[in-house]
Amino acid sequence: SNSRACLKEIIKIIMTDYATWPKKYPFCGGVFQSPIDFHNDILQYDTTLLPLELVGYNVSSTDHFMLTNNGHSVRMSLFPTMHIRNLPFQYTATQLHLHWGNRNKPEGSEHTVSGRHFAAELHIVHYNSDKYPDVTAAIDKSDGLAVLAILIEIGPFNPSYEKIFSHFQNVKYKDQVALVPGFDIQELLPDQLDEYYRYEGSLTTPPCFPSVLWTVFRHPVKVSQEQASLSKTDIFLFSLSLYALRSPTSPLPPCPANQLFRGASAGREGGEAGCGSVLMEEAEVSWSRGGGELPVGAEHPPIFFRGCSSPRAPTESVPMHAHPPNSEAFN
Repeated sequence: SNSRACLKEIIKIIMTDYATWPKKYPFCGGVFQSPIDFHNDILQYDTTLLPLELVGYNVSSTDHFMLTNNGHSVRMSLFPTMHIRNLPFQYTATQLHLHWGNRNKPEGSEHTVSGRHFAAELHIVHYNSDKYPDVTAAIDKSDGLAVLAILIEIGPFNPSYEKIFSHFQNVKYKDQVALVPGFDIQELLPDQLDEYYRYEGSLTTPPCFPSVLWTVFRHPVKVSQEQASLSKTDIFLFSLSLYALRSPTSPLPPCPANQLFRGASAGREGGEAGCGSVLMEEAEVSWSRGGGELPVGAEHPPIFFRGCSSPRAPTESVPMHAHPPNSEAFN
């Protein structure tokens, strides 16, 4: 069957050691790679960062999002009227997708906090609409993408997430599509939008373009165990996002001793943020309260906790053409 063939292909890719990625995709072995681990030692509070401003996120129920299974992921398309402000550019939403674990490794988040994985991670993908016409044009540019990442843990039933989960049964197989009535996408985010980690990183699977301004919210949201279990069915064993093909619970590469972030935390003594696979030379990371301008003339990527930043300003967009751009990379 198509589902069995798809599952076999996914398993084949999973069994390919991700350490070999740089041989075919040079950026996968470069700097600014994601995901990372956020831990105490690398953060500095930055008071210049602003809370994110989300525009157009409240979509009328008379409009519909499109939920699609493309054979290796399930994602939901978003409307171009949705934007993020209080960043160096305006970023327009394009889609969202989830990273789950599986039966053997239930904790499926890509980013970690002090080494801890979470049950899942939601990514809301945006592209730089001030400079590029669409996500395909933006995906390989150094200032091309901005992703909001929401860490998810087990807790009470979450009615907002159920607005998406309840349609999973209708997209079990490749090429199936379901229509999801509009709702306020901000309901999927934590209440404290002014507390987050930020850094300049990459796509988390090949071609690993270092094109993503990451905002990872400090506070997780909760879904019930029953809701989370939906992701452990056979549907999602072969509908896993390519972003999760490197086992999400694999240890992230440690920071070399001479490539550390200096930092403190925002809002309280001792923050959380981390280096993981990000390789920087004498990078300085700061963190603070939500969003904001990046320092001009900086040489290294930003990491913010509750707004945490390290110095690399997106002054010039740099095309990265080791391989042709592929908008399907963000699935």
